[in-house]
Amino acid sequence: MGVKAQKAEATRAMLIAAARELFARDGYGATGTEAILARAGMTRGALYHHFADKQALFAAVCEVLHAEGEVVIEAQADAAPDAFQALIEGCLAFLDFMVRPEVRRILILEAPGVLGWDRWNEMDRRHGFGLLIAGVEEAAAEGSIAGDPQTLAVMINGALNYGVVWAGQSDDPKALRQLKTGFVDLMESLRL
Repeated sequence: MGVKAQKAEATRAMLIAAARELFARDGYGATGTEAILARAGMTRGALYHHFADKQALFAAVCEVLHAEGEVVIEAQADAAPDAFQALIEGCLAFLDFMVRPEVRRILILEAPGVLGWDRWNEMDRRHGFGLLIAGVEEAAAEGSIAGDPQTLAVMINGALNYGVVWAGQSDDPKALRQLKTGFVDLMESLRL
């Protein structure tokens, strides 16, 4: 990568990092582009060279968060002894990642409204939900669970996403632990 490309990538990364911090703290609607530019120490020209608008910058922040989540999920799943346990471990890693306040606010609470349901679903399918479908398919192929993998993945995904919102909004410090225990119990009930 040439010097010019490295500089462009560094500028883009600084804009994403600044926007991520502000979107997590203040929300999308309350974060103006001027605040992002001030935080990043950039000009409006730099912003619009890399992103069409604030929504495109928000989408880039979501992509970065999804990519970080994939790394965490895959690392946990890859350490499991079999496909069924990999499915559970990957889902638990997802829960741990998604209840982080910045991640929950940006990906779960803000992104569906900002990006729209179709675009949010498309992004989710390419990342975490795509991993979930693959995990369910592997567990089904292993003979650990029965049923249509796509349908099971949709149902598990719904439980996980609502669980993230519930645990993230709870004042009870035990909420995440209870959610994870309940999730493991639910998954064990599906094991053949």
